[in-house]
Amino acid sequence: MTEVVLTDPRGAPAAFGERVRGWVALTKPRIIELLLVTTVPAMILAADGWPGTWLVAATLIGGTLSAGGANAINNFVDRDIDAHMRRTRHRPLPAHRVGPIDALVVGGTLGVAGFVWLAVFVNLASAALATGALAFYVAVYSLYLKRRTSQNIVIGGAAGAVPVLVGWAAVTGEVAPAAWVLFAIVFYWTPPHFWALAIRFEEDYRRAGVPMLPVVAGARATADQIVMYAVLLAGVALLLHPVAGLGWVYLAAAGVLGAGFVIEALRMRRDHRRAMNVFQFSNVYLTLLFSALALDVFVL
Repeated sequence: MTEVVLTDPRGAPAAFGERVRGWVALTKPRIIELLLVTTVPAMILAADGWPGTWLVAATLIGGTLSAGGANAINNFVDRDIDAHMRRTRHRPLPAHRVGPIDALVVGGTLGVAGFVWLAVFVNLASAALATGALAFYVAVYSLYLKRRTSQNIVIGGAAGAVPVLVGWAAVTGEVAPAAWVLFAIVFYWTPPHFWALAIRFEEDYRRAGVPMLPVVAGARATADQIVMYAVLLAGVALLLHPVAGLGWVYLAAAGVLGAGFVIEALRMRRDHRRAMNVFQFSNVYLTLLFSALALDVFVL
């Protein structure tokens, strides 16, 4: 009887498995999950109901490919920075689980696959928007803004707001005013979300030479900006109600969540050790707000 060896910690099967896990980690799956949370509700609003299971699945697959490609290339660009930061030094490139060429190949392959998939199975408008977001994230944010200005995440964060436009365009083939308000919600959500994390890991960014706002202006000034953006975010979220003709479910959720975000930001302004509370609440905020949006469409 022949014995089959499935894994060997010192052999090729284990090495290949580790490499595959590294390729997957390059795409930053947890970030992609958050982006997709905004895509489906945008599609539901655009369709004024369920847009169809195949269309939703096809859009999510294409969006995942494009976002994964952007994140993999970002890993390549940031590999020197990541090696100096405690939060990121275990990522695939600084940990030497995959090589730089691997990251470029994975990123480029996924980016092209995302465009082709969306163009063939959804429509050209969604494909162009997703690929434009990839190009903006890599060329504008990763290669230029991140290392040069404390406003990096304000401008660069626009790439993370594009999935709502992709979702809307997937349903309608165009982008309507309500879609741009959805874009603005994610756009204004991004700075307080990332700045709260940057306050927590200020020393990491300082060591890596990245001019995040807490490094350049200090935690207090950053906290002031977080409060300001939380207020702006609450206002923009409420604006979607009349623009999209939504009902009481969304209005109530936007009001309560917006007030909660502002309160958390004010608490952190008094005690910077609460930065991670703001970061964690921001994730909950985005998920619940867009869930309420979808629920509102179905209820009313």
